[in-house]
Amino acid sequence: MVRIESSQPRKQRKARYQAPLHMKGKFLSAPLDSTLREQYRTRSARVVKGDTVKVLRGSSKGTEGVVDLVDVGKSRIVVQGVSVNKADGTEVPRPIDPSNVKITKLNLKDPKRAQNLGERA
Repeated sequence: MVRIESSQPRKQRKARYQAPLHMKGKFLSAPLDSTLREQYRTRSARVVKGDTVKVLRGSSKGTEGVVDLVDVGKSRIVVQGVSVNKADGTEVPRPIDPSNVKITKLNLKDPKRAQNLGERA
């Protein structure tokens, strides 16, 4: 994790923006649903493509959908069903910060991820 020493918000933002990619992946974690918390005995997990999440903040609050894209560079995720209309009427996906969603169903196709979550339980 990026160790941020300063209390100045501008330096905190700068540290997040300029963090290397292997550290930006840590910014992509979201809280787990209460049933998953009990099952895996962990509070949060990194969001991956295929997870089902529920949006907790913003204009799309309450929307539940599958994660279509995870943008590590910008620390944003794209959720199926969350979009905005452009001026010409076309719909475009609305990127969301992972801290504003809750994971309701995990994608366990990756055996390493399943093993890591299983070890904690």
